[in-house]
Amino acid sequence: MNFKPQIPYIFIQFLFLGLCSCHDTISITQPIKDGDGGGDVLVSNGETFALGFFSPGKSNYRYVGICYHKITEKTVVWVANRDNPINGTSGFLSIDTHGNLVLFDSNDQTVPVWSTNSSSLPTNEYAVAQLLDSGNLVLFQNESKQPLWQSFDYPTDTQLDNMKLGLDRRTGLNRFLTSWKSADDPRIGNYSLRIDPAGSPQLILYEGQVPWFRVGHWNGIRLSGALVFKMGPLQYYTFVNNDAEISFIWSTYNTSILSRVVIDESGFSRRYIWYEQERGWQPLLSAPTEPCDQYGHCGAFGLCDPNNTTDFECTCLLFEPNSHREWNFRDGTHGCVRKPGSLICSKGEGFVKLENIKPPDTSIVVVINGLSLEACEKECLRSCNCTAYASANISKGGSGCIAWHGDLVDTRIFTTGGQDFYLRVDQRELAQYAKKSKGSVATKRIRMTMAILVVVIFFIITFIAYWFAKRKRKGQRKLFNNANITSEESLKEEKLEESRTHPDLPFFDIRTLIAATDNFSVTNMLGQGGFGSVYKGQLVNGQEIAVKRLSKHSGQGMQEFMNEVMVIAKLQHRNLVWELWNEGRVLDIVDPALCQPFSTDEVSRCIHIGLLCVQEAATERPTMSDVVFMLTNETTLPPPNPTAFTFQSTESPKSTSGRAVSLNMVSITTLEAR
Repeated sequence: MNFKPQIPYIFIQFLFLGLCSCHDTISITQPIKDGDGGGDVLVSNGETFALGFFSPGKSNYRYVGICYHKITEKTVVWVANRDNPINGTSGFLSIDTHGNLVLFDSNDQTVPVWSTNSSSLPTNEYAVAQLLDSGNLVLFQNESKQPLWQSFDYPTDTQLDNMKLGLDRRTGLNRFLTSWKSADDPRIGNYSLRIDPAGSPQLILYEGQVPWFRVGHWNGIRLSGALVFKMGPLQYYTFVNNDAEISFIWSTYNTSILSRVVIDESGFSRRYIWYEQERGWQPLLSAPTEPCDQYGHCGAFGLCDPNNTTDFECTCLLFEPNSHREWNFRDGTHGCVRKPGSLICSKGEGFVKLENIKPPDTSIVVVINGLSLEACEKECLRSCNCTAYASANISKGGSGCIAWHGDLVDTRIFTTGGQDFYLRVDQRELAQYAKKSKGSVATKRIRMTMAILVVVIFFIITFIAYWFAKRKRKGQRKLFNNANITSEESLKEEKLEESRTHPDLPFFDIRTLIAATDNFSVTNMLGQGGFGSVYKGQLVNGQEIAVKRLSKHSGQGMQEFMNEVMVIAKLQHRNLVWELWNEGRVLDIVDPALCQPFSTDEVSRCIHIGLLCVQEAATERPTMSDVVFMLTNETTLPPPNPTAFTFQSTESPKSTSGRAVSLNMVSITTLEAR
């Protein structure tokens, strides 16, 4: 979206600086006015954001908004008078005698077009509005510097770094995003992203007043319904739920990174990052992306599996479709019901465990912190209305209890990264699925037995082939060794002088190596590749050595072979790259063939990123999108942890492992406590 009139970017920058004189505040005596040339502009101290009048897209109406200042693509992040535009360039923004920010149309100054409507100031005080480098426009009480109002409390369609979404329980202020009507019309659109405070608070994208995509509740690690919004080396999330507030914030480790979350007019939540080299915004994350992301796609007690590509993605949570006709037409919105004759709150009932689950809607749940999983099960069994339970916090082994009462809506399976979920079933259903589970186990055992037989037969055939090959090699070894002795003797005199020149590269004759390796015995072979085989050996003085025997068909010449040995001889540390990194001499590993000049910063950055990619814990390694971003931007990189290939004493990294499940991959719990 561009500010109008559309003129070259360099001229816009010159115009902004010339008109605003680099000020970042508005006062009673210093308003900003619109005009035919674009009007006055307020610029934040670090020149990250600007506030001024603009016309979006093809519209001729005028609005007051905040946009990014330094980048070439003008991007609006906040609009003051989104529902009350000004027709023409006669508007001006100022502060009235009551300390409110007010927007007037010069043609009618009786009623403001837009106002902050904050509380009145004492008679001896006055207010000043300042645009901060965070993109927040703050109205201060001048003497005390007490904030009276801020734009972060009234966002439009964009969430910026460190901007809160959620409810202030003390004041009742609810911060949420709302989409534009269209790219040319910033009026309140049809989609909104807000926190539902009921039950276990969850972030939901609404279409009108109806949930469209449920991002989920905070499970101690992330929002449960959106694995794409996971933490990474570039960003982190904060979720607060206490007596004062319910809020969700995302932040970047490097404040120089320009990033934003937008709810667009099509109903998608997208996160963008600015790539300076490409001079454009690149989408990093987007949701919803598939049918299973849509709220209630499979109805009550339905389970959505996006990996079920050959059949309908909806199945029933151990029950049966409410409408078989609609189900056959691949419409799961009517959901599922328990089978006739099912008896809940009867003898012998229990729970079925489902894995890698996005838990259902948590707006009608009971949350009890501090309970163990076993105590949570007992708590659920005390109420006949309790239909399922799960851990409230899955971090550090799990803690707390969430118990669902009533219908289970918007449940789905993740390939990995979901959580365990326990569904209540009666005695008959428990027995049926116990039988299915046993059948599934028997099938798995048959498959495992067949796999073992195949492996055993393979090893028998391999052993027979190896035995015949060994007998054949014994007949050829003597003649081959004699030929080698003759050729090596001719080489000995040529390389003896080179051995003196390079003391780290001693020269051995073939007889010494034959004795050390037991005539290149197969039992001493360490490995075999395209260029030859490597053997372990022991010299007469007890020194252990590794011998590479070049294959005559390898294509590697003697000179190349000797150069390779010289390079290996000069390596004095098995963890060379990691050691040089710790000593600040990482450029020592650069191949001299690169020659000078080359960019030492670029080489160091590439090595730095390479070390991040081979850290011991896989969860600490950056994703491919993170790597691309780090390569194309001059951002500060986190220090690498020890790599997976260094020799050190480490603790096992904490990780969450998961696997996809189906209704046949369940374990059964009975009424008894575990």
